[in-house]
Formats: sequence, C-alpha cells, structure tokens
Amino acid sequence: MTPAARAAAAIAVLDRTLAGEPAEQALTNWGRASRFAGSGDRHAVRDLVYDALRCKRSFAALGGAMTGRGLVLGGLRAAGVDPAPLFTGTGHAPAALSEADQGRLPERVEALDVPDWIFPRLERVLQADVEATLQALRHRAPVFLRVNARKADLATAQARLRQEGIGAQPVSGLHFGLEVTENARKIQNSTAFAEGLVELQDASSQAVVEALPLRDGMRVLDHCAGGGGKTLAMAARAGLRLYAHDAAPQRLRDLPPRAARAGVKVHLTESPEKTAPYDLILTDVPCSGSGSWRRDPMGKWQLTEARLTELCAIQAQILDRCARMVAPRGVLAYATCSLLAEEDEDQIAAFLSRQPGWVCSLQRRFSPLIGGDGFFLALLERRS
Repeated sequence: MTPAARAAAAIAVLDRTLAGEPAEQALTNWGRASRFAGSGDRHAVRDLVYDALRCKRSFAALGGAMTGRGLVLGGLRAAGVDPAPLFTGTGHAPAALSEADQGRLPERVEALDVPDWIFPRLERVLQADVEATLQALRHRAPVFLRVNARKADLATAQARLRQEGIGAQPVSGLHFGLEVTENARKIQNSTAFAEGLVELQDASSQAVVEALPLRDGMRVLDHCAGGGGKTLAMAARAGLRLYAHDAAPQRLRDLPPRAARAGVKVHLTESPEKTAPYDLILTDVPCSGSGSWRRDPMGKWQLTEARLTELCAIQAQILDRCARMVAPRGVLAYATCSLLAEEDEDQIAAFLSRQPGWVCSLQRRFSPLIGGDGFFLALLERRS
C-alpha cells in the first residue's frame, strides 16, 4: 500500500470508531476485508489510528473536523507533513484538499487532548507537571518486560531476547524490569516469551508489586486480578499461597496457562471469603485509567463525571469488602492506574475515616514522566 492508501484506510477505520465501533474491532474488520494489506501496512494503519485517537481534540482542530479525514489531516500537520501530496483523489488516495479542510491551532486544553471537565481535577494533583504529563499521555507508551525471577535473571533474559533480534535494557529502580528498545512486535512470538522467561508488564505495574511487603509462606489474594499480570509478578517474588479473583471470571481464563508457563501455582476463586483470612490483599481496582490513557485512548474520551462518581463508589465497596478478609496485622494494598485524587488520596482518607483500626503506612504516586503509566499505591495495615 502507498502512504496515501494507508491514510485512506486509517480515515475509514477512524470514521467507524467515531461512530461507536471499538477501535480494535474496526481495525480487525478492515484487515479481514483488505487481504492485499501486508503486515507492514496493517501496523502502519494501526499506528495512524491510535495516534489520532490519543490526540483526537488537537488533530481535529488542526484538520478542520472531528472526522476520520480531519484526524488524519491533523496528524500530518502536527508532524509537520504537507498533506497535499497524499490527498490527491487519484487511485486509492483520499479526496483532494478543499476549503473545508482548513484547520486552526488548538487552544490550551485542546492541545493537551483531554476533556475540559477533567482538566481542573488533573491540575489539582499534577500542578506544575500537568502539561508535561498530559503531553506524555499523547504519545505511544514504551514497551516494558518483567523478567521472571524463577526462570532467569536480567542478563540471561537480555541475551535470549537479543538472539531473536529484540533489544532491551534494564529499567532504573526495578529489579526485574526491561524496556524494549528494538523489535517490540516480535516479543509475543519469541521463545523467551513462550518459555515464560519474560512477561509484558508496564514499569509502574512492576514497581507497585515490588513495593508490596511479600514474604515466603504468606496467604495472598489478588482481588481484582484481571488478566493476572500482578498475580504472576507476586508469585515470582516469594513462595506464596496465592489466590486470584475477579468480578468477571472470564478475565481469568488465560491465567492458568500463563501460570504454568511461568512455573508458578495460582488458585482461582469466585468466593474469596471462603479462603480468608489473608496476610495481604492486593486490590488493583476499576478506575478511570487516567494514568494509562496512552494505552487506552478511547477510555479518555468515554469517561464522564457520572462514570467517575460510579467508579469511586465501586472502589469504596471493594475496599470495605476486602478489609473484612484481611488477617490481624495484615496488609490491604490499594492500587489504581489513575491520576485523580478522587480515586486515590481522597479514597484512602475516606476509608480510614469509616474503618477504625487501620493505618496507612505508605502512599506513592508513579508519574508517566518517569516512563511507565501513571499509578497510585497505598498500603493499609490492620492494627486491630
């Protein structure tokens, strides 16, 4: 495919996404209907689509419309590329430019690509770093790996990856983290991945698990386990009696084979109260995802004030439920991939006000400016 044909394909996918179709589904449907497109074409179209979704407001301003065409035009202009040679209307190229395609410079919040209503909430927390942080969330996320300490050390994993043409370097501050520097798309087909030496996991997610006070023999529950990334990271750190639960059990379907590949054992449970008490419970709760918007750009645009209020209520319910399952002197770890105080510091303050006998021993916020996603972690200790 020519660059012009790729732009036309991205326009079509974006129009379907703007009409409500999930981006992944729209890309899959386009790929199935476009057998002529090679893997390089599919990757290029995907990149155009996700770059546009991350920067939807600013690209729409630069491109003159909140349409697939406007977003692709805006993306080219943002990159300093003249769109006229691609928009010719000949062959498979998009239609030639017209007066309707003239854009404008985006205003401040538009240029940061967030909804107006959420900007003051982010500014409250991020303060002087708000613009730099939101600029970071407008760009593609780095790819990080966690080396499985039960099977390899950093040097061994690097060497194995290098043999398959995948470059990776250690991440400062992490014991088992690697940042992929070359050929990230080869990872999931690599033998190092297939044999359980490495797992894809964001640097901040790894840092959250490294901050947990885990030791051999503990009974541990990953209450909102999802795909099980943090479950496996905990299993690699200590010899644990480890349980995984999720409100949507289907999310856990891949965890047993992943655990087998990693060489660890995890017990799945739909009724975690039956195996309580636990020495430590990790609650990586449902949240706005505001710290990981570069991975899920549509989440940014779909979030509403009403949904944020609903999420905060769900988070409080999970904290109260899990508090009853923690053993005396045990730890309740609360984590979000959120940058919003309502979901983080305010949530912890509210929990302590309604739950006597608990203290907060640690609160830490991880910024996207240090490489990984935005994350928040609090450790709550049961003193009575």
